Amino acid sequence: MSFTTDQIYKWLEEVKDPEIPVLSLVDLGVITSVTIHNNAVEIEMTPTFVGCPALDIMQQEIKTALMARGIASVNVSVNFRQPWTSDRISEKGKKALKQFGLAPPQDAIFSDIDMLEHVPCPKCNGTDTELKNVFGPTLCRSIHYCNTCREAFEQFKPIH
Repeated sequence: MSFTTDQIYKWLEEVKDPEIPVLSLVDLGVITSVTIHNNAVEIEMTPTFVGCPALDIMQQEIKTALMARGIASVNVSVNFRQPWTSDRISEKGKKALKQFGLAPPQDAIFSDIDMLEHVPCPKCNGTDTELKNVFGPTLCRSIHYCNTCREAFEQFKPIH
């Protein structure tokens, strides 16, 4: 069987983040390398946080997805050589986060305070929002409140 790196990335778009099922691991930017050696595939990934509780699930889902495509040997390794940042989330991924009801991380053009205090609401696009808690249900999310639509929402934290 013959396959390309581009095909592998395309197939990996089917592997969703266990905590945000509308976002692929590719669009989340945790897949950092795909290497093919004699019909064996080596995947490197960098999780969003060192202690990511979904790491084992993500590794298994990657293996399952590629083996279902006929790849007999798949190795998934975790690396921390270069820390993950929210800049790795694709534009497609940011749109998926917003459609899911999570404010996507803002670009690094804002100060740290602005990135947490003035988050556009994913429900009404209002900017009259308040940070309620830096710690959301997972390490990568914070909790906010929109004064315009009076709804609470989560933001995928900007990490640069």
